[in-house]
Amino acid sequence: MTTQERALLAVEALKKEYPDGICSLTYQDPLQLLIATRLSAQCTDARVNLVTPALFARFPTLEDFCEGTEQEISDLIHSCGFYKTKSKDILAACRMIRDEFGGRVPDTIEDLTRLPGVGRKTANLIVGDIYHKPAVVTDTHFIRITGRLGLTKNTAPQKVENDLRAILPPEESNDFCHRTVLHGRAVCTARKAHCEKCCMASFCPTAAERE
Repeated sequence: MTTQERALLAVEALKKEYPDGICSLTYQDPLQLLIATRLSAQCTDARVNLVTPALFARFPTLEDFCEGTEQEISDLIHSCGFYKTKSKDILAACRMIRDEFGGRVPDTIEDLTRLPGVGRKTANLIVGDIYHKPAVVTDTHFIRITGRLGLTKNTAPQKVENDLRAILPPEESNDFCHRTVLHGRAVCTARKAHCEKCCMASFCPTAAERE
C-alpha cells in the first residue's frame, strides 16, 4: 500500500467516524477565529471558549480592539496563560489588519504569517475554515497521528504540512485535519493509542506492530 493510498483510506475512515469534523473553537467572524486561535496556544480550546464570550462582548469589532489597551485585553484573557504576550500580539495584529489590510483578515498564508503571533498553524486554520482553501493545520494531535499512520516521517510542523499536502486531496485536507484532532483527543491519545477502538487500525502500521 502506498502512502497516498493509506492517506485516502484515513480520509474516508475519519469522515465516517466524525461526520461533523469542524473547528472546536467558537467564533462568529474571521477576526474572532484569528484571536481565539492565538489564545489557544498552550491552552485548551475548552478554556478559550469560556474566555472569548466576555472578550468579544467587550471588543465586538476590529476598531474596538484597535482602540483598546493591552491591559484591558490581558484582564479578560488572563486564564488562558501567557496573557501578556497574547494581549500584545492581539492588539498589534488588529492594528496591522486595520492599517495594512484594509480592515480585512488576510486570506493567504504569506500575509497571515506577517501578523504578530500568527504562525503557519494559525494561518492554515484561517485559510481553510474562513476562505475554504486547501489547508493543513499541523497541531500536536495531527503530527502524532499522521506519524503513527506512516503518512510522514517528520515531526517538524512545516515538514509535516508539506508531506501531507503532497498526498491529501486538496478539497479534503482541511476537514481531515479537524477530524484527526478529534480522533487524537478521543482515541489515539498521546499517552496511548487505543488501537482496539480505532477506525483506522486495519491499515495503520502502528496498530499492526502492536498486534
